Order: sequence, then C-alpha cells, then structure tokens
Amino acid sequence: MLAFICPGQGSQSVGMAQDLYEQYPVARELLDEVAAGVDFPLLPTMFDGPADALTATENAQPALVAHSLAVAAVLQAEGIEPQMVAGHSLGEYAALAIAGVFTAADAVRLVRKRGLLMAEAGREVGGTMAAIIGLEESALREALAQVSEGIVGIANFNSEDQTVISGEVEAVQIAGKLATEAGARRVIPLQVSGAFHSPLMQSAAEQLTEALAQVEFANATVPVITNCDAASHTDADELKQGLVQQLTHTVLWRQSVATMTEAGVDAFIEVGAGTVLSKMMQRSRIDAGIHNSANVDALRNSVIELGGLKPTQ
Repeated sequence: MLAFICPGQGSQSVGMAQDLYEQYPVARELLDEVAAGVDFPLLPTMFDGPADALTATENAQPALVAHSLAVAAVLQAEGIEPQMVAGHSLGEYAALAIAGVFTAADAVRLVRKRGLLMAEAGREVGGTMAAIIGLEESALREALAQVSEGIVGIANFNSEDQTVISGEVEAVQIAGKLATEAGARRVIPLQVSGAFHSPLMQSAAEQLTEALAQVEFANATVPVITNCDAASHTDADELKQGLVQQLTHTVLWRQSVATMTEAGVDAFIEVGAGTVLSKMMQRSRIDAGIHNSANVDALRNSVIELGGLKPTQ
C-alpha cells in the first residue's frame, strides 16, 4: 500500500519546482493555474527568490503546497496513485487536494490566506518555537510542567528523536534549558514568525474558519490521516474542522506515520520539496520503502521504483 506524504514549512528553497515546470507539461499547467489564483508573484518567488521573500510564511506556504501538487500531478500522470495520504502541518492542505477534498487552486489560495493570518498573529502576540532532540516524551512533559510562567507546549511530535515546542519566547527559552538539564541532546531555536500550533494562534484559527467556509469541501477519495488525531478520515466536515484545530493543536506526525504503517502502508513517497519527512522516517527505522521527489532525478527514480505498486486496473 502506497501513501503520499506532503512536507510542511521549512522545506522551501529558491529554485523549487523549476525543473518540474521546465520538464513536465502537466506540472507546468498546474503551477500556472494555481499561480493565477494568488495575489503575489508565486512562480518568480519560487524560482528566483530572493530567499527572504520565499521564506516569509505567507509566501512559503503557497509555494510548498503548489510544489507538492505539481509532483502529485506528475505521479498521477504516470499512473501512480496513493491508497492513503497525509501532510505535515501545512502539507495537510496538499494531501486534501490530492484526495479530491478541494481543488489545487483552492488549496494554494487557502494556504496563502493561512500564511498571512499566521504571520499577523505572530506580529501581534509574538512567540517562537524550538526543536528538542534526543529527549523522551515523558521527560519533556516533566520539563514543560516546571515552566511556571507563560505559555509553552508541544507543537509537533516529528519522530522518536525530535519534538518541537511552541509558545511565548521566554517560556520556550526556559523550557529549552530545562530540557537540556533533563538530558536533551540538542535544543535548536527555530527561525519562525510565530508560535505555530499553540494557543497563541487562536486569532488566526478563528479567521481561518471564515476562509474555509467559502471553499467547497468534498469527501476524500482516499483516507486522510490528519494531524490533530493521527486517525483516518474521509468526511468533508471532519477534514475541514481538522484544518482549524491544526493551528492551535499539536501535530501528531510520529503517530500519523504509525497509523499508516499499522493500516498496511509499506511504501511512502514524500511528495514535494526537500527530504525532511523522508529523513525523519529513515532515522526512525520505519519498516517501509521511503521515496522522495526532491528534484526531477529523484522523482524519476521514484516513479521507476514505484512502478510495481500501481493499482491494478
């Protein structure tokens, strides 16, 4: 069983998807279509940068989803279809579009709005995030419980070895020191514009609800493993609610991968920019084939390797 998994923010880089655009007409058509639906120069920003413009939350989000959907279009044109989909945070929008919940153009428009709302919330209330490497969940929770003032909590369970915390700046810094004292191998401050996946994103979540209400949602054509509960969903209303909850809730990515493997997924392809998800899964020694599409050569290799996994007609 094959799962498409879509990366989240941080996987962007200048030049992203340009080789796809130049070499695959189906990718070019999709990228042109979604670029026409947003209010900034999406493709020039993806292809030429500058890096600080591409890294801005409101630009990185539509760029990453557009890239994932362009890769998916190529895979599907090659006859490779997923039996299950998931996306890391932002990547859930790409996963939903792949599953037919809304159109590619709607997905990119929505994450442009999402990025703007998250950046605005970050400016208004501040906040930051940090990756905690090499500390067990129970020890991290004990460290967080010792933070006496401010908001800080777990934002992402990425892998057995990596968890991300999010919240008010001072509270995150204190939590990082406590995590180090508890035995964390590393604490890495993240360069983000706000405290994503924390209560500090509540204003963005409320406004995102309004944006989602303007988009037509359909039931998913394949199961979607959602971030908030690491469970399988196809119902349109449940999937919509998950996108709202996502902004203020923990991303259960490690648990989502476990759900997929327990359901019988034995091959994953990271659909879109970079290899962040692939590397996390490899470090976790997931018992499944792990493929990526970080560039055209990798995509071509993945198409060849997955050829035997095409569903029978």
